[in-house]
Amino acid sequence: MTQKNKGVCCILLSSFSFALMNMFVRLSGDLPSIQKSFFRNFVAMLFALMILLKERPEIKLDKDSKKFLFLRSFCGTIGILCNFYAVDHLVLADASMLNKMSPFFAILFGILILKEKINLFQGLCVVTAFTGTLFVIKPSPSNLACFPALIGLLGGLMAGMAYTYVRALGTRGVKGPFIVFFFSAFSCVCTLPYLIFCFHPMTMAQLGTLLLAGLAAAGGQFTITAAYTYAPAREISVYDYSQIIFSAILGFFVFGQVSDAFSWLGYIIITSTAVAMFIRNNRHPA
Repeated sequence: MTQKNKGVCCILLSSFSFALMNMFVRLSGDLPSIQKSFFRNFVAMLFALMILLKERPEIKLDKDSKKFLFLRSFCGTIGILCNFYAVDHLVLADASMLNKMSPFFAILFGILILKEKINLFQGLCVVTAFTGTLFVIKPSPSNLACFPALIGLLGGLMAGMAYTYVRALGTRGVKGPFIVFFFSAFSCVCTLPYLIFCFHPMTMAQLGTLLLAGLAAAGGQFTITAAYTYAPAREISVYDYSQIIFSAILGFFVFGQVSDAFSWLGYIIITSTAVAMFIRNNRHPA
């Protein structure tokens, strides 16, 4: 198996893991998003800690790295809370699609934060992808369901900013497991006060479901990290959109959810834009 094929397999596994995470989050029932986020990140933190204790990598952080690590964790925490809220209030595939706007937001934040340059094609892709989200959100003055969709879009925006800081940390040699550990620990610390003072009692089934969500999230984080060690993003990133397919299948069979025609049009626009960027990047590598 070639390195690229290994990367594709890993990113498909990652997409399925994150789709499972969203399914388990929804299955956990009527619990606050903050409480769900704590258990999701607690499991990921333990996995990252075990890897750090096993590998014992040398960790050196300059002033900028510390700042980027904090901002990555802050943006990632807000992104997860928004995503979980959207998962609880939208069709599973809609919530996943809005979260998958993150690569396009990452382009914009790459310009603002990392001073990267954007060409006309990339700019058009961002505009087209945003147009696609309007079909998923379906905003109107009387559409109260628009609010969860906007929260989901905000989650995609914060995830895009978080990924931008991950890229900045990577260029400074900060190891992936440490980034995952710090982010997960940061999220747990931020959500712990709510858990202490506003804890909602859970059944054993709900606790088990949230632990499974955390396990799926950890699997998704580490397999996507492995994917990008096997092959560059321009060769495999488009396969990450398979999460939409996995989410649509799980949403249908587990919750009986069926996306409407406008949402499917939005899926097609956003996914086609991602495929176009993928093809363009392979033909004209940076």
